[in-house]
Amino acid sequence: MAAVAIVTAGAFSTVPGLLVTPLHEGYGWDRGQIALATAVNMVLYGLTAPFAAAAMDRFGVRRVVLVALSLVSVGALLTSVMTAAWQLTLYWGVLVGIGTGSLTMTFAATVSAHWFHRRRGLVAGGLGAASHLGQLLFLPLLASAVERYGWRPPVVTLALAGLVVAALVTLALRDHPADRGVAPYGARVPVPKPPPARGAAARGVRVLGRAARTGPFWLLAGMYAICGATTNGIMWSNWMPAAHDHGLGATVAASMLSLIGVFSALGALASGWLTDRLDPRRLLAGYFTVRALTLLALPQALAAGAGPELLAFTLVYGLVDVATVPPVITLANERFGAEGPVVFGWITAAHQLGAGVAAFAAAAARDLLGGYTLVWLVLSAVCLVAVPLALVLVPPAATDAATDAATDDATVAPAAG
Repeated sequence: MAAVAIVTAGAFSTVPGLLVTPLHEGYGWDRGQIALATAVNMVLYGLTAPFAAAAMDRFGVRRVVLVALSLVSVGALLTSVMTAAWQLTLYWGVLVGIGTGSLTMTFAATVSAHWFHRRRGLVAGGLGAASHLGQLLFLPLLASAVERYGWRPPVVTLALAGLVVAALVTLALRDHPADRGVAPYGARVPVPKPPPARGAAARGVRVLGRAARTGPFWLLAGMYAICGATTNGIMWSNWMPAAHDHGLGATVAASMLSLIGVFSALGALASGWLTDRLDPRRLLAGYFTVRALTLLALPQALAAGAGPELLAFTLVYGLVDVATVPPVITLANERFGAEGPVVFGWITAAHQLGAGVAAFAAAAARDLLGGYTLVWLVLSAVCLVAVPLALVLVPPAATDAATDAATDDATVAPAAG
């Protein structure tokens, strides 16, 4: 049931890209105005995640998921009757952003921790991939429906699907195995249900305060903000209008975006395997270098149409799209220990902040310049900025050695005096 909820939320995430051209042509709104809603959506998507996890510990998983699905459904229904650009920002940016942000990797981590004693990593990875599955399943269908029936019927249909899933969640999803009187998978005996956690949200803020006083946090956050800008930020809301500028139909463009999702899943699995065996810093440097080269080649690939060059782009770009996740999680856990998962939640917020800025800036640049060519080139250069950010991260052993040396010096100095 958790996977079904995540798949449904994933289907909402790529809809704004399908709406840019219809809303621009139908209402005469600037692309920048439309992209503002996407930017707000992405920022709230990231900022909501740490607090949604705390709410699940306090109020239970089922209640939070039910509220989240209700928010995305209501937001989509209100979007279908909007008459002004600010309403798109409120309905899709705020309501859908908070709702989908509650059904992210923190939700997957909570479910895997409660229901599985063994194979938690596999379950968390599978639930994380479910979001991409939602995009893969629904994006081409939604794009075809928008071309045939206009944008409102698909949005309303998706909203109703969200309400149906919310009803199923009420009936089938439980907060903990103890609610059903069973043991977590792989455990020999049932585990008592923990009491509602208090102060979890405050702990998240305290962890952020401690992490923000360290250099590694800002290096990881800055690098991940660049990652968000050059993946979600540009692709979710600007890929479809960019493809439209080059004469590609909505269904073809959506299919290409879905292929990126397929290769993203494969790349994430391969990256997880490599992260266990190689230096994650060097992996990140390699991923950002490859991403920079693909974005540099994208204008020519789009100009060539739906042919071998564009297919090659979807393959290579897709393989490094989500590949950054395992190395960043590993680095966060190495440097922040038990607080690593919470720190990663805040680093993910930086990812979504970068995505939101890029979504708005790219659309505004398209309105100003009449095309996306300069956008691709700038993002390619920005990817190269992330390469040294990854490489200058000091390995934990070196950090510990430096700390020990500083402590020894501090101890010796008074004695010498």
